[in-house]
Amino acid sequence: MNNFFERRYVITGIFLVIIFALLARLYYIQIVDDKYEIYANSNVRRTTILYPARGPILDRNGKILVQNEPIYDVMVNSKDVNKPFDTLLLCKMIGIDKDGFDKRFIKAQKQSPAKPFIFEKQLSVQLYAALQEKLFEFPGFSVVPRTIRTYPDSIAAQFLGFIGEVTDRDIKRSNNYYRLGDYIGVTGVEKAYENVLRGQRGVQVQMVDSKGIPKGSFANGALDTVPRSGERLTSSLDIDVQRLGEKLMQNKLGSIVAIEPSSGEILCYVSSPTYDPNLMVGRQRGNNLAKMYNNPYKPFFIRPIQAQYPPGSSFKPLSALIALQEGIISPNETFYCTGNYRAGNRIVHCNHGEAHGTVNMARAVAESCNGYFSMVFQRIVDRYGVKNTEANFKAWRANVMKFGLGAKLDLDMPAESRGNVPTPLYYDNVYHKGGWRSSTVVPLAIGQGELLATPLQMANLECTIANRGFFYKPHLIKAIGTENVIKKEYTEKNYVGIDSGYFEPVINGMQAVVESGTAIRSKIPGIIMCGKTGTAQNSHGEDHSVFVAFAPRDNPKIAIAVVVENSGEGAHWAAPIASFIVEKYLTGKVTTRASGYTADYFANASRMPDLALYAKDFQKERRRDSIRSARIDSIKKFKADSIKKFKADSIKKAKQETAGNNKGGSLMSILTGRRTRS
Repeated sequence: MNNFFERRYVITGIFLVIIFALLARLYYIQIVDDKYEIYANSNVRRTTILYPARGPILDRNGKILVQNEPIYDVMVNSKDVNKPFDTLLLCKMIGIDKDGFDKRFIKAQKQSPAKPFIFEKQLSVQLYAALQEKLFEFPGFSVVPRTIRTYPDSIAAQFLGFIGEVTDRDIKRSNNYYRLGDYIGVTGVEKAYENVLRGQRGVQVQMVDSKGIPKGSFANGALDTVPRSGERLTSSLDIDVQRLGEKLMQNKLGSIVAIEPSSGEILCYVSSPTYDPNLMVGRQRGNNLAKMYNNPYKPFFIRPIQAQYPPGSSFKPLSALIALQEGIISPNETFYCTGNYRAGNRIVHCNHGEAHGTVNMARAVAESCNGYFSMVFQRIVDRYGVKNTEANFKAWRANVMKFGLGAKLDLDMPAESRGNVPTPLYYDNVYHKGGWRSSTVVPLAIGQGELLATPLQMANLECTIANRGFFYKPHLIKAIGTENVIKKEYTEKNYVGIDSGYFEPVINGMQAVVESGTAIRSKIPGIIMCGKTGTAQNSHGEDHSVFVAFAPRDNPKIAIAVVVENSGEGAHWAAPIASFIVEKYLTGKVTTRASGYTADYFANASRMPDLALYAKDFQKERRRDSIRSARIDSIKKFKADSIKKFKADSIKKAKQETAGNNKGGSLMSILTGRRTRS
């Protein structure tokens, strides 16, 4: 009897444990774990993402640079394709073939078996209108409205940039904000201001029956949210000046950057060759992208901020200002130019070897005397003796960098280059420490040698001279929505350490450049423009044509830098182009020059350099990219193989040790180098 009663308590206890376990499981399923709730809800409701329109981008006067137009993505939910339909008719209506249909459908089944999958992208309004009437005949297929970018004037491509589908990397960086099929800014303003332009997605939750047919809003729309369009951006560009700049630079390689000195706002931002930004949207985007990517002249290369050129003689006013500030020379001190200046074992020739005779600072700037500025540079670097060459050079370099050279100007755009102001360490590595002198690096005096600057930096240098000693950081966006972009760094004056009084003799020389000097053919009727021509030597054939300027002389409204690659002297091409841009901005029109040249003459002229020069470098870059990619792949494969081999060897060793040692530890302990005692 006692055994019977004991067994009864044991059995009762077992039943109680089972009941409590079941109750605990039910509590977990219904209260704690929401997985089953999600499964249940997914059977009765369908969530659709509502995509917002990206914000439009305007010029400084409110004219549209980029806006949106509606398109439609065809979606498929493969689990809802549960009855036959006319696939050939659907293919015809959305513009694909049967093989394309099969590939897309198989991909949808594999990648998104239970959720809508993008079957075909970017149907036009016309295609959508025809499809909408027969959409009910294609079970499981639906259409989601979206927008794509459109560019009414087809200009400013490198400034505006373009958008593209997100990559896995983009999704990861955004903490999964983006989803496959979303679009993101890839270059230009679209990338720099992505968070502002993209807007906020909305959702629409519909109740569906067991067959997946919508039956209205779920919970009376309580879960729905309305998409919020992206903010409008107002840029600093002047659309009329930009259009003229691109016209003047067609069939040429180079760049134009124009800035308003009193604000740092960029008025013109031309990179040539350019492209029609409308080619980067629509269903042919991939083909167009491939063609431009394979163009040796590199239309995706943003020359205003990525190209680095020797500034040539446009650098000379800066040298003069540093010499004046350092007390190296006075404005009226003269130098006798014979056409050839000896710096140590080097001979520096003036352009074409002409002898300028007796020149002071203003005349040296006006006539671009290489000998004068070579002498000035040597005085700066040798002022405390050759034993202090490195220290003197460092001081010169620091003064140059105050003007914004050799460092990023922090433009509100991605991919800006630094340019280059060489360091003493660079020359130590080339000539060994103590093995170089001012005569060794004298080409820097005339903007050659290792000195490099972007067109943006050159234009910013002219802003500094126009402002008599300071600049505002250049920027491209004036306002976001209705709010002006008032960043502290855009309102601060960046002083370069030159007393304002020293600018007048230099500006006198720059005015003489246009009034009676090398750029006289570019003189603008009724406008005093101060400028400096440059002829920049390079490794790609003919010299680059360079011109920098600001106008008018008093209360300047525009500063500009123009580079026309492989086009010879600055006076021949860059200066006339710059003069038409300046005149257009200040007066709203362009006129014929006294020399008889018109804007159309320069717009229709072709200065495209020999393709072989660029194709050779282009192929080198491609080979470097291929080698780099192959190396990365090899490293990844080597690492993967090494890890695989290590694991295999470790497991093999672990098995051997375990079999041969009864006291051996577990596999995990062996792999971690530890032993456990049994």
